[in-house]
Amino acid sequence: MVTWEYPPNVTGGLSAHMVGLAPALVRAGVEVHLVTPQPASSSSYMPERLNDPAHGVVEEGVVIYRVPLVENCGSVYDQARETNWVIQDQGQALLASDHHFDLIHAHDWLVVFAAQALKHQFRLPLIATIHATERGRARGGALHTDLQRNIHGAEWWMAYEAWRVITCSHHMASEVQAFFHVPSEKIDIVPNGISPYRNGHWTEGDLVDCQARYGVSDQQVVFAIGRLVHEKGFHLLIEAIPRILSEFPDTQFVIAGRGPEAPSLMQQARRLGVANNVHFPGFISDEERDCLYHVAACAVFPSLYEPFGIVALEAMSAGCPVVVSGVGGLREVVRHGKTGINVYPGDVRSVAWGLLSILRDPALAAARAQEAQSMVRREFNWDTIASRTLAVYQQVLDERSRIEW
Repeated sequence: MVTWEYPPNVTGGLSAHMVGLAPALVRAGVEVHLVTPQPASSSSYMPERLNDPAHGVVEEGVVIYRVPLVENCGSVYDQARETNWVIQDQGQALLASDHHFDLIHAHDWLVVFAAQALKHQFRLPLIATIHATERGRARGGALHTDLQRNIHGAEWWMAYEAWRVITCSHHMASEVQAFFHVPSEKIDIVPNGISPYRNGHWTEGDLVDCQARYGVSDQQVVFAIGRLVHEKGFHLLIEAIPRILSEFPDTQFVIAGRGPEAPSLMQQARRLGVANNVHFPGFISDEERDCLYHVAACAVFPSLYEPFGIVALEAMSAGCPVVVSGVGGLREVVRHGKTGINVYPGDVRSVAWGLLSILRDPALAAARAQEAQSMVRREFNWDTIASRTLAVYQQVLDERSRIEW
């Protein structure tokens, strides 16, 4: 496996996917060796001898090879190109060792340069999981910058080089077909999974302390979390807050995460006169996130673009009622009126309606949340996801055994 993110290098949802999938594959009987870059701040994780196949660290059964992330080299595309040389060197040492490998599984365009080179050098099938697309982030519109076009080109290349392409939703499969002209028979849809929520972990004191950190006690809390970027739609949530407060004036809103939109979102809250009801804690731990899911009246994800929406699954797993945009993978994960509320993407009035429907009828919201929790545990656990991934591996290996390279 080759991936741009793996803890402690966490930027977005890719890391959560990897830390769930890789150990689950090990539990399913797969020997997994994973190569991933780490920033200089994680230098304690660096091996003393780079490119030595013996230096892997075993975590939950996964053998992990962390290599240095090349920094200070321009755009993320330039950084990826330079870092891929280091990833490729490590991959070459590993694949040339005494270990026997059956295939390479690469995650997202950031590692395509190394993955395709290793594929051709060692004649191993390449499986690519495409988690999102640059054109999808532009909502299917034109790509205006060289950076956007370069990323799009790398994504196309990855889809082309892959023996099979895995996407996390039917929506993403449609994007891959439309944007990269990939035939449908080359695509497998395997959703993201989540780790089980720790029900019963929280004491009453824990919950009181969690509320106190945001200056709330008896007030209702609406919780949102994600990267603070335009595509997550948090500006729509803030625009809807005055409508919520007109009916439920004591409601508090917690918007957690980091990102370039943070200053403008805070300014928006001040401009609308709701800053006293909106809390921006920045990055929070998984433990803090789970505690907030437990105390919140609902969680809201008003995204404009969302290939899958693992954050919604996390909230549903915790038994927290959810309001989500009916866009991308979120529309597939949340079944409107049954496991949550879907609202129109980009529509402030619809976001307000969804939140008010939860706050007005907490009993109905709790019933939907219970149904959602059961559905998540049944359909989106990592062992089930690993089994479906393993079926893709087996299909590729069966096909590979019947052909010349």
